[in-house]
Amino acid sequence: MLIVDQVSKVYRLKKRVGLLRSEWQDVPAVNKLSFQIEPGKIVGLLGINGAGKTTTIKMCSTLLEPSGGSISVNGLDVVKQDRQVKSLVNMIAGGERMLYWRLTGRENLVYFGHLYGLSSSLLAERIPQLLKEVGIEEAADTPVERYSKGMKQRLQIARGLINDPKYIFLDEPTLGLDVAIAKHLRKYVKELVQAKGKAVLLTSHYIQEVEELCDDIYVIDKGRLIAHGTPERLTKSLFKESTLRVTLPQISESLAEGLRELMQSHVFSWEVQEAAEEGCELIIRSEADVTSPILALISSNKLPVLKLTSEHPNLEDAIVYLAEGRSA
Repeated sequence: MLIVDQVSKVYRLKKRVGLLRSEWQDVPAVNKLSFQIEPGKIVGLLGINGAGKTTTIKMCSTLLEPSGGSISVNGLDVVKQDRQVKSLVNMIAGGERMLYWRLTGRENLVYFGHLYGLSSSLLAERIPQLLKEVGIEEAADTPVERYSKGMKQRLQIARGLINDPKYIFLDEPTLGLDVAIAKHLRKYVKELVQAKGKAVLLTSHYIQEVEELCDDIYVIDKGRLIAHGTPERLTKSLFKESTLRVTLPQISESLAEGLRELMQSHVFSWEVQEAAEEGCELIIRSEADVTSPILALISSNKLPVLKLTSEHPNLEDAIVYLAEGRSA
């Protein structure tokens, strides 16, 4: 298990305070953050830009040393036992970083494999297998500078798996990828977790990706944990109501009276606004689904429905809501 316990990271930055004078200023990036990841699980670490996600991943992968608190991987301290931890973890970043473009795909994997202390005989066995798994075996001996963006990202995945890590940190893994390649990557990540028992920590701005992959989510803002739960639980804990919008030619007195009577047996609120197009918009807010009785009432009043939309809050709404300073 990976355990992050009350971890903080503070950067010292020089700030100009006068024409010829500057002073050092402590800037917190992560503030007493705690969470954990179990093998066979995908955990999301979410927040708006500057929340501290990448800093956290770099500390978990031994690339940065925490200013306070502790991080352990299978009981090993990431600072005191960093060499042992490196054999258990790896990081895959989005974009086109962490590769040497003048080397071929195979040469990149050989280079990074040796950095992890893997033998040439083991690499000779593992590299062809990884190239086949990520679908770039035919381009293995082509310089990376000639790879497409999708091929580079697939090579990034192979590089991140070269040491057969137990814990994989994915920092915006589908950034800039087209839909088909991103879908393939998500499928591959799920297979790694389900078939091989890997543990994954994911950061992503693609909410659909998070909802599809993550078993659990931690939301941070300015390096501080502000919410934790499954995607569904987080959304429902913040937004209990759904909104039904019905555009009608008019709101008759009989319809208004019918709505007031319906409120005696169904819990909802309603209001009328001027529609962007012709007519007016009836807005219904309710925790339960009242679409059927509302439409039945409109039909009984012989009013044509010009437009109908149903709005349900999603995880993206929850993240924005939390980042604006509210708490779950």
